[in-house]
Amino acid sequence: MSLRKAANLEAPHATFKGMGAFGPTEYRILKTYKTPKSEAKDPYARWMVAVKTPSTYDTFDIGDTYVADLVRDTSRMAMTQATDAWLEAYPATAQWKE
Repeated sequence: MSLRKAANLEAPHATFKGMGAFGPTEYRILKTYKTPKSEAKDPYARWMVAVKTPSTYDTFDIGDTYVADLVRDTSRMAMTQATDAWLEAYPATAQWKE
């Protein structure tokens, strides 16, 4: 499955859990818009994500976020799930696997 094709909430491309700025946080990556190579050149590259925190009343809010902001948050988190396509496109995130 292409990472540019939207995944659903139950089967995201990747899932990250840990402590974010608002407490316990879960990110589910649903869609990317560019290739990893293009994202590296674009400070405004974005992904569609579903995020759940105590501030969202433990429900998922879905929307776009800047890759740079999300990567900064996920560096403090563990990857709990990822598709083969995700690991192939973003091999550096494999080190975050719990």
